[in-house]
Amino acid sequence: MNQLSNQYEIAKQNANDFMKDGQISAYLNALSEMNKYKRLMNAVVAN
Repeated sequence: MNQLSNQYEIAKQNANDFMKDGQISAYLNALSEMNKYKRLMNAVVAN
C-alpha cells in the first residue's frame, strides 16, 4: 500500500509539473496514471 501511495504522489507531482509547463498530453497521461493507482489502492483496501 505504501508503494502505491508513493507512486500516486509521484504521478500527482508529475501532473502538476506538466500542467505548469503546458504539456497537455503528458498531463493527461499523468492523470490517467493517478487514476490507475487510485483504483489499485481502493482494491487493496476493499480486500
